[in-house]
Amino acid sequence: MSEPTPLAGRIAVVTGATRGIGYAVALELAKAGAHVVATGRTQGALEELDDEIKAAGGSATLAPFDVTDYAAVDRLGAALFERHGKLDILVGNAGLLGQISPLGHVEPKEWDKTLAVNLTANWRLIRSLDPLLRASDAGRAVFVTSGAAHKERAFWGLYAATKAGLEALARAYAAETRNITEVKVMLANPGPLATAMRKKAMPGEDASTLKTPADFAPKIVALCSPDWNETGRLYDFPTDSVKSFRAPE
Repeated sequence: MSEPTPLAGRIAVVTGATRGIGYAVALELAKAGAHVVATGRTQGALEELDDEIKAAGGSATLAPFDVTDYAAVDRLGAALFERHGKLDILVGNAGLLGQISPLGHVEPKEWDKTLAVNLTANWRLIRSLDPLLRASDAGRAVFVTSGAAHKERAFWGLYAATKAGLEALARAYAAETRNITEVKVMLANPGPLATAMRKKAMPGEDASTLKTPADFAPKIVALCSPDWNETGRLYDFPTDSVKSFRAPE
């Protein structure tokens, strides 16, 4: 690569890498020198990502599976241990919008599916990959959240609940790894970006007025750097600032 490679030699897992934020982050990590293990449900989309990574001079391993295939998540951890003995970067990005409707009208199968992808899958990733992150000299975990987790917004209860749960999960993980390991855990709020999920949520919105996943991706890469020293906090892209969580007053 002609560009600087600050993440050279580092191994990164990115979930939901077939499009949107995950695709852009995987590409940006590869450009920074990381070997990217890209997961997603669609083989063809992963192959397109691989082509773009190779064109940029990077390298990737494709892992086509659904994050709710928890046995596959466990196999991923085992494979990474056998091949690399460590993991330097985890970006938990895969997510579902779920059903936007009054809570009393949410279908149980939609509740279970959205909870499985947005929350349980990230716990399973931690369960599988935590020993590998601890084995790194600078393990970094970043989970993509949403401002919806902090808003009282009608009809968004399902999505908001899963993201609030994700934030509690990541903060607990940060507390468990703080001071006794080299692992740093961050949450990242992208705000409104021009993605397929945003289009589904806001079908009448002019996407040309929004920032893109490519704008957001370099910020995630910064959180994954060995030089990053914050943990248990929230990076907020709309304000380009790092925020602390506060207890209710």
